[in-house]
Amino acid sequence: MSKQNPFMRGADNPYFRRDPQGCHGCRGCDDDKDQKAPCVNCPPGPPGPRGPMGPRGPRGERGEIGPVGPRGPAGERGFTGPQGPIGEMGPAGATGPAGPQGPAGATGPAGPQGPAGATGAIGPRGPVGPQGPAGATGAIGPRGPVGPQGPAGATGPVGPQGPAGATGPAGPQGIPGGVLSYADFYALMPPDNAATVAPGTDVSFPQNGAIANTNIGRLGPDTFNLGPIGTYLILFQVGVTEAGQLILTLNGEDQPETVVGRATGTSQIVGMSLVTTTTVNSVLTVRNPAGNAAALTITPLDGGARPVSAHLVITQLG
Repeated sequence: MSKQNPFMRGADNPYFRRDPQGCHGCRGCDDDKDQKAPCVNCPPGPPGPRGPMGPRGPRGERGEIGPVGPRGPAGERGFTGPQGPIGEMGPAGATGPAGPQGPAGATGPAGPQGPAGATGAIGPRGPVGPQGPAGATGAIGPRGPVGPQGPAGATGPVGPQGPAGATGPAGPQGIPGGVLSYADFYALMPPDNAATVAPGTDVSFPQNGAIANTNIGRLGPDTFNLGPIGTYLILFQVGVTEAGQLILTLNGEDQPETVVGRATGTSQIVGMSLVTTTTVNSVLTVRNPAGNAAALTITPLDGGARPVSAHLVITQLG
């Protein structure tokens, strides 16, 4: 169906009527050539349907850009977007200066003690130190029995004869003077005393030195005979490696007053005593006392390249 145009010319327009006064000003009238003035006597008809869109005209020339308007107010801050991926690590910067040292922290609790380490090897023996001062002289022993009568003295000149007195009682026999006998027994290390001297065993003096008379003799390398009953001066010296003690025994019994010892390994053990026997042929030894912890090493080559000696000197005094 074709669209009707209210401004169609002539009798084709259903809204056309000719004004009885001969109006020629209606748009669409036969006499209206310019179709510009509306007809004052003809009411407008209803609008017709919209016609199809005509072709787009050519684009006009671009106008000049106007001046920039004032800056509008800042908008509200948008939401933070998700974090982007971590970028590659940049090169290390130069080391800055060291900061001040912080205060020391509190000491932590002590940890459990670890197991004991293995015992190290024994180091070389140090040089022998200077000999210490001699010890105080021991107490004098009990008086020995009366010795035999000494020889008669030279006859003096005869004095004037006095009156005869009453005969008095006989006096006790005096102690004989001088040394009755002596003996020196010794050892050289090496080769003597090659084994250690355990507690309860005796030091060996297997070699003989000077001996006078036969009252003192050897029974073995470490045992010695004191023949007559009497008093004997006993001197001995022994160089040992360990701290320890030595004692004289008489007939297998310790003589407690004869113990000598050393607390450190820097000097010899030296003893001096007066021993009085009560039986003939008493047996004397120099012993590492029983009950001590350490076996004693009689030190070889002590302080140099030559064998060193240990001595036992016995002198019969009465």
